Amino acid sequence: MARSARQQSESGYHHVMMRGIGRQLLFENNDERNAFLDIVRRYRDAMNISVIAWCLMDNHIHLLLKDNEGNLSKAMQRIAVTFAQFHNKNADHVGHVFENRFKSKPIESDAQLLACLRYIHDNPAKAGICAADVYPWSSFREYVCGGELTDTDLVLDMLGGREAFLDFSHAAASAYDEPGKPMRMADEDAHTAMRTVLGEAGMYDLEYGSKEKRDAALRMLKGAGLTVRQIERLTGIGRSTIQRA
Repeated sequence: MARSARQQSESGYHHVMMRGIGRQLLFENNDERNAFLDIVRRYRDAMNISVIAWCLMDNHIHLLLKDNEGNLSKAMQRIAVTFAQFHNKNADHVGHVFENRFKSKPIESDAQLLACLRYIHDNPAKAGICAADVYPWSSFREYVCGGELTDTDLVLDMLGGREAFLDFSHAAASAYDEPGKPMRMADEDAHTAMRTVLGEAGMYDLEYGSKEKRDAALRMLKGAGLTVRQIERLTGIGRSTIQRA
């Protein structure tokens, strides 16, 4: 059976997940974790890929990447092959390391990007390991203390700095799901997303702006993943008006 075409992102941002075959361990020790990060760094530079967030779990990996030149599939293939060769040699293992090809989900709005970033950083807490801010194998610490693998400028500028990042990270977790599952958003996150996407000007247009500006704001909310019913509850605007926008 032919493989389905990978869904492309108009923005260039993708949430990428790689899992160990049969959900087996990918990392036997910290040397292997560091080796994987070195490999990502190598192909980030060679393929012009920006790393926005990452998290290494024992048997799977999350990456939030910006594909600047259409090289995502090629870069991920080379990362997977290079790490598999290292892992097999290091662990005296033979055979496949990763389960099938990598999964990816396009990210098309600021709200989706922020929800994805928090979802990635929250993986250790969801697994019952520890809180995101003390887990050593994610980009969380780079956002707080700096680092050279992750491009943190975009998110920090979006949120308003490191303190704002911490406030955002410690807020109620969003209902963002991993690639292959549908996007869901709780109402409290939908409210946060609405203010993040629209800003003060957009919030004003939503209530007092012209029909054109109001409809543009409504389209932005739908594009950010809010459902028609959520927008109706949060804004008081009628469902038919939201649907027509």
